[in-house]
Amino acid sequence: MEYNLVCHNLYIVSFGPVKNKLFVLGMMLFWIYMLYSCAGYCSSAPSLEVDSTRWQEASSPSKRTEIAGLTSKLLFRPQSEVDAQVSYDEPSAANTTKDPLNSDNGVDRTEEWDEFGGDQLSPEPGAASNVSEESVIKRLPQAIIIGVKKGGTRALLEFLRVHPDVRAAGAEPHFFDRNYGNGLDWYRELMPKSQEGQVTMEKTPSYFVTREAPARVHGMSRDTRLIVVVRDPVTRAVSDYTQTLSKRPDIPAFESLVFRNRSAGVVDASWSAVRIGLYALHLERWLRFFPPEQLLLVSGERLIRDPAGEMGRVQSFLGLRPVVTETHFYFNRTKGFPCLRKEGGGKPHCLGKTKGRTHPSIDPWVLQRLRDFYRPFNMKFYQMTGQDFGWDKNS
Repeated sequence: MEYNLVCHNLYIVSFGPVKNKLFVLGMMLFWIYMLYSCAGYCSSAPSLEVDSTRWQEASSPSKRTEIAGLTSKLLFRPQSEVDAQVSYDEPSAANTTKDPLNSDNGVDRTEEWDEFGGDQLSPEPGAASNVSEESVIKRLPQAIIIGVKKGGTRALLEFLRVHPDVRAAGAEPHFFDRNYGNGLDWYRELMPKSQEGQVTMEKTPSYFVTREAPARVHGMSRDTRLIVVVRDPVTRAVSDYTQTLSKRPDIPAFESLVFRNRSAGVVDASWSAVRIGLYALHLERWLRFFPPEQLLLVSGERLIRDPAGEMGRVQSFLGLRPVVTETHFYFNRTKGFPCLRKEGGGKPHCLGKTKGRTHPSIDPWVLQRLRDFYRPFNMKFYQMTGQDFGWDKNS
């Protein structure tokens, strides 16, 4: 008790009324400072949705300026863009939908390329043969074809598989959209064995439009090289619909699915066949995590007209020797697609019977309305990529 009284008297002596007020004020300032510091820390914490600092750390200041300038050029906000942004949320890996075109469940992809199946083609002469078993292992992919559906991704992958330094998974893993919870070890097991110096890759076109995919791919490796095969979004949408129609003849007509209000000509941007073609919106999300030099845009139209030319760009992008050239291709006029020549002659490897389907007849007014809808998005996409794909020249 005596000790408590002494301490109490010292407290009274040391802290008079004025000093008590100063003490309380000091404590208030201290806690305000602490709250301010915490707020600043939280605001700078990394986010899965918008974490542009990740790729910025791996890029030079000049590259960061280049991206900022690229984005600042896109000053206009077309009505169709506003309409599209308010009419749907970006697809999430966890979301399900009743959209008849937004599900690959039960789709048999073995017919997409005749005779290819999923095995690597015979390597070119000169490929390494004396390699120790210890150096031939399964690796996570260094390159991924992330899109787009019905753009020509299967053809591109099979063209690449001709190269002796490419090892590609056969089936689409869907790791970064559907199977991410299985972990990277599970993903690695889906890859073919490769040796040092070879490029391991896969293709899953739905990654390009999946909201979580950019952050997840970046989390695996910020050095991943990404390839997107793009195609006229109107033709792509019709092709997407045609594929589903061949498997489900009872789905509604294209015209009834493409509009929210046909009499007003309001396009339904929530329909996956339309949404996938909003390339500029999807690309913006990937550019938050990866610098432009790690993304290659391949023209689906040029891949058909000049497969050797586009393959030259792809091989250069992947750091590969220019092995796949015009000597590997034969154009099948019946199908309207290129085929791969066999080593030593013989029947060429051609796209399967699921390719080159006849599109249903669609009202020209509907197609023109779609072209009008996509035009501002295409213009923005051309600005972002520095490439004019020519989809609007005749519209």
